[in-house]
Amino acid sequence: MPQQCIALVDDDRNILTTLSIFLQAEGFATRVYADGETALKALLENPPDLAIFDIKMPRMDGLELLQRLRDRSSLPVIFLTSKDEEPDEALGLALGADDYITKPFSQRLLVARIRAILRRTELVRAEPDEPVPEGLPEPIQRGRLTIDPARHSVTWDGKAVSLTVTEFLILESLAMRPGVVKSRNQLMDAAYSDDIFVDDRTIDSHIKRLRRKFRGVDSTFAAIDTLYGAGYSFTDG
Repeated sequence: MPQQCIALVDDDRNILTTLSIFLQAEGFATRVYADGETALKALLENPPDLAIFDIKMPRMDGLELLQRLRDRSSLPVIFLTSKDEEPDEALGLALGADDYITKPFSQRLLVARIRAILRRTELVRAEPDEPVPEGLPEPIQRGRLTIDPARHSVTWDGKAVSLTVTEFLILESLAMRPGVVKSRNQLMDAAYSDDIFVDDRTIDSHIKRLRRKFRGVDSTFAAIDTLYGAGYSFTDG
């Protein structure tokens, strides 16, 4: 299996050096960037397997970097935050971050979170005609929607839709039981690990982005229904 690559974006050179050395010792390749502008260009041109952003950076902070990245990429992202940055944590998750870790943090915890997210993305990187490796789930077909968990791919009418890990898991949860209304809490449980706490607005933000992405390939897309006060459902049709 190819060595997985982690990109680190932080204006603190000490943190970049320390984390890079530690992650390399854990078997990862690393790339380091000291500012958001430089990182954005590099992450789009040569994406790693996962990126770790500090929030507070000059020129372009981690939130802006994530927002601009999400316009063009579903790259998994972990935020490093300080204890006094809780509103930023919530906003980061709403913008599409996959996880956050509060400083000071355990390097072992960080590695555990990285590996958990990489497992969630199921980075098989199989070719379309390759058989699904034994033990991985088969594709889910719901009308015009196809979800392939083994390849972390989604298509609508045969057209690819690029989703983040969190968006993918929310959509998968809805599509598993078409017509069944899933509450926001149920979708949170499907998309986040037990130690990440998000509010209703975060799930609503993900749903809005899901709809926007599907309407990018089909302007008539209306398969995700809202039942106000209850949650969301997927219409199989």
